[in-house]
Amino acid sequence: MRQITIHNRSALETTVISNIFLDDYMPQANGEFVKIYLHLLRAATVPDASITLSSIADTFTCTEKDVIRALNYWKKAGILDITLDEQKNLTGIVFLPLQRQAAASEPLAVREDITAPVAATTERVPAEKIPKKAKLTSDREKKLKENDEIKQLLFIAEQYLGKTLSQTDVSRILYFYDELHFSADLIEYLIEYCVSKGSASMHYIEAVALAWAKNDITTVAMAKKESSSYHKDYYTILKAFGIKGRNPIEAEIRYMDLWIKDYGFTLDIISQACQRTVLQTNQASFPYADSILARWKRQGVHHVSDIEVLDTRHQQAKADKAALPPQASTRKPASGNVSKNKFNNFHQRDYDEDELSALERQLLNQ
Repeated sequence: MRQITIHNRSALETTVISNIFLDDYMPQANGEFVKIYLHLLRAATVPDASITLSSIADTFTCTEKDVIRALNYWKKAGILDITLDEQKNLTGIVFLPLQRQAAASEPLAVREDITAPVAATTERVPAEKIPKKAKLTSDREKKLKENDEIKQLLFIAEQYLGKTLSQTDVSRILYFYDELHFSADLIEYLIEYCVSKGSASMHYIEAVALAWAKNDITTVAMAKKESSSYHKDYYTILKAFGIKGRNPIEAEIRYMDLWIKDYGFTLDIISQACQRTVLQTNQASFPYADSILARWKRQGVHHVSDIEVLDTRHQQAKADKAALPPQASTRKPASGNVSKNKFNNFHQRDYDEDELSALERQLLNQ
């Protein structure tokens, strides 16, 4: 197993965690990425410590590719650097001095300065002109693949996604670059962001990319602000359901995006639906909450006060119904209660009172 040597340029006998890391880097990061960073930081307190990807993966019960994703995340953040051999195998990790977030968001000094002959432009694509499918010619794709920046981007994408990219995957990434005019840094963050949310589906990544393009997101800083805002909304909705201590899954995110973006509901309205769902079903049912919110959308709800008006109308309708007099019950004919047997099935003749008196006298005289 290949050994990885870790050097810490400011190594101490104890593991020291910078307040800058705690304040500026940790809140934005995936929890697993934070744990791996701290584990490596601890290992770096031992002079010339050597560990392996396998040992790190075993420590956190994850895959080696998960470890690589974490390393790429922190490399991009500018707080550590990694070295690779000719076969692209990881051979070293170096912790870099921490800087405040504003400075850390700048391009890393350790990155190679590449002047790409076919670099993406930063011009904004009007929302109505956003192409829905990649339409790059084979010659254009071939030319893009010769770009060193694209080569690096495709390599990083494979590390995040944990697989070899198919031709379709490559075409979509080139589409983000050449037609949506996303920079390589923005595409890298796009993939990292989607993977951190639990989805490595290229279809999902493309959907997020189109949403960003539609919302005029052209930089990593803008994307972070957008994702941070929606993350807060997601956790507010989860809290309304009584869900704590975990991230939303992809299916839940689709529902929440539907409620926020398509229905256009505010968080207080969505929270009302979530709370009513739990009261009615005793569980956090996203489909049930969606049925409530879909009905409210049809009924023209725009504010919490609109819900109160609907509730008042519903209670009044129930009260009016309860106040209605009960319907008179119809008495069934006696014959309807007669049991059916061979005697009752026999046709019985009807007699009037005069006939009955004559029959009685006749019987008495016999």
